[in-house]
Amino acid sequence: MLFGFARTDITPRVGVGLYGFGAFLNRKSTAVRAPLYARAMAASDGQTCAIVVSCDLVGVSGDITERVRETVAAATGVPGQNLCVHCTHTHSGPRTKYGIGQGDIDPPYLELLPNRIAAACIKAFEGLEPGVLHHATVPCVGLGYNREHDVRPALQDALREDWRPAMPEITDTEAQVLSVYGDQGLRGFASYFSCHPVVGSESSTYISSDFCGVATDLLQREHSNAIGLYLQGCEGNINSCVVHHSEQDSLLALDVLASRYARQVRPGISDGAPLNGDTVAALSRRYRLTRAPLPMELLRDRLAECEAILYADDADDGDPGWRRTVVTAMAVRKELARQERGEPFDDTVEVQALRIGDLTIVGAPFEIMHRYKRRVQAEFSTPVLVLSICNDSLGYAPEIESFDIEDNYAARTVPYMLGYPPLAPRVEDELVAAMTEMVRNVR
Repeated sequence: MLFGFARTDITPRVGVGLYGFGAFLNRKSTAVRAPLYARAMAASDGQTCAIVVSCDLVGVSGDITERVRETVAAATGVPGQNLCVHCTHTHSGPRTKYGIGQGDIDPPYLELLPNRIAAACIKAFEGLEPGVLHHATVPCVGLGYNREHDVRPALQDALREDWRPAMPEITDTEAQVLSVYGDQGLRGFASYFSCHPVVGSESSTYISSDFCGVATDLLQREHSNAIGLYLQGCEGNINSCVVHHSEQDSLLALDVLASRYARQVRPGISDGAPLNGDTVAALSRRYRLTRAPLPMELLRDRLAECEAILYADDADDGDPGWRRTVVTAMAVRKELARQERGEPFDDTVEVQALRIGDLTIVGAPFEIMHRYKRRVQAEFSTPVLVLSICNDSLGYAPEIESFDIEDNYAARTVPYMLGYPPLAPRVEDELVAAMTEMVRNVR
């Protein structure tokens, strides 16, 4: 097979707003801690080419993906359905997707971004050369904890090399590593792991690719002719063990966790076994997922509850809880207006699968909960990488039991914040079935 790797710098200028961590935080970037990149891997069997580009961004919109695909197709002939625009989900980068209160959009940056992402894909395509794809599974521990079912560790505990979460069985404890070797040695590599990149905190104003980007850059410097990618797995409920600390503590901890991850991934780059198969295939389909929007009478009740808080005599816009209520009120008003207009909602989403030899990559446009990955992978004997945040960013794909909690953030709050009605509890079974079907059918 043929492989090509490339990366382009997508770091915004200092001063742009940063996305995530809370409502109306006014986080304006003041410096660059770690540059942001679009890192692309192209694979071809001589007839079919597939490209995955991993971007150090919180997510992208479907519109950005379409612009990237159109530009790449015009330059290379690679069809749009063969290109996956994937994001690592760093919370220390610019806002690149709609979200009420989640940082300010920077139109000049968004105007440049699709061409910069496309440039990495085009360069990877133009660099296609013979190579052999290797795969390894390596232990990877001491990085994340399940934020819905476990307790966030104290900083001094998390920084200890022997720290482990109380419930490791509901986190990732292994990383999968891909490496491509040609006549001149290592040409490129990718690591796959599930963990929110949130070491950079709400207190920090540094642009950063977070632990996964810093670790990838570290490993890449050890292999001067290679390009590295980080592929984000099902991190929806997995946080890095260092999160929500001061800027100074976060900056120092970033190097600790990046080094911890790189040290565990490193053996997989050199010790992988060649994968079987010599063909490339791609498949993209849209699936209808069931949504469960609240009826108008309940939305009006919720809006009244919000407005009672917003217009109270002691209202304080410095209070994080009050600002979160602003987000809810804005989201409810938007959803009420949609229902009053009788405007339908497009409840289909793109699920994409790329197969490279015996390896399959399957992705969807959600922050996917960790159990989804285990359910999909259990169906197959060959390597399957289940990716979050692919080709769009549509909030969370929650676990079934999350819907039993009235104010669950992932299931109930985030959808409206992003402008979508909530998914129905059956979404876990629906999306697992869709991804499983895609892996079976990509040929």
